[in-house]
Amino acid sequence: MTPAVSPLDGRLFGPNQRCFGCSPDHPAGFHLKFVTDGEDVVTKMTPAPHHQGPLGLMHGGLISTLADEAAAWAVLAATGKFGFTTSFECRLAKGVKVGVEVEARARLTKNSSRIVKAAVEIKQEDFVCFTGDFTFALLERSSAEKVMGGPIPDEWVRFCR
Repeated sequence: MTPAVSPLDGRLFGPNQRCFGCSPDHPAGFHLKFVTDGEDVVTKMTPAPHHQGPLGLMHGGLISTLADEAAAWAVLAATGKFGFTTSFECRLAKGVKVGVEVEARARLTKNSSRIVKAAVEIKQEDFVCFTGDFTFALLERSSAEKVMGGPIPDEWVRFCR
């Protein structure tokens, strides 16, 4: 896939954006960057001790956050539009260890003008630890502003439906 936007990281949204997943400046965030691999969008990260839930394992909510971020970037890379998560179903098959690199891989499974779906897989040490199916709404500017509770940044306008 040739991405509809570039770069596939938080710099795309302008300076000072504070996304936990992709902002390069978030003090506790993941600082994720993505690449394309065929039809997939892929990122790698190593969970740190401050991402821990149960001793030695990444917090389950943060695993879901990683997956949601991968799915959102698959939407953005394929459509050039920013998707708002509306729902997801997931399965954690195995704990994700802190200090060991993980790979999150996402691809679109449905792409329409308003609703986009993505499947995500997170692997660690060649074992699939997480699978999930995510649904996103692609919103017009006024709807996006309603969801966000105020005006969207100027840098984000081009990503509205």
